[in-house]
Amino acid sequence: MKILNKSVLFLILCLYLAILTKLILFKYIPLSEIHQFNFTSNQYFWRSNNFVPFKTIYFYLFLADLNTGIKIENLVGNVIGFAPFGFILPLLSKKFLNLKSITLATLSLSLTFEVLQLVFEFGSFDVDDLILNTLGGILGYIPIRVYYFFKRPKKKRK
Repeated sequence: MKILNKSVLFLILCLYLAILTKLILFKYIPLSEIHQFNFTSNQYFWRSNNFVPFKTIYFYLFLADLNTGIKIENLVGNVIGFAPFGFILPLLSKKFLNLKSITLATLSLSLTFEVLQLVFEFGSFDVDDLILNTLGGILGYIPIRVYYFFKRPKKKRK
């Protein structure tokens, strides 16, 4: 039964990562065009990178004259998008049952996406995405940590 649960969780993780990849790397490319995507064409490429921490977050919170929905999508969407990663990973492996491991794993996944966007120019590198995505992984991890905290056996009193 435990192997079946891990297999199902692994498949869910793979599906989640595929969807996350589509949403981050191929956001503006229709699914029907991904298989024939031409990296030499610059139809979907752009460059608008941010290497200053909290610049984009501050802009959306205080400066941007944008619809609230767009602000929420850009800020909260990054957090929510990575919460499942922080939730699923500790269920798959006990190596990720501590905050440091889940933080590093989420940061690494987010950094991979950001660097791919920077290198291939079909998105923009934003250090604030790293911050928000990592926060999302940590927030997804919290319910698992709480569960294991209450699940552990209580010490017998003498």
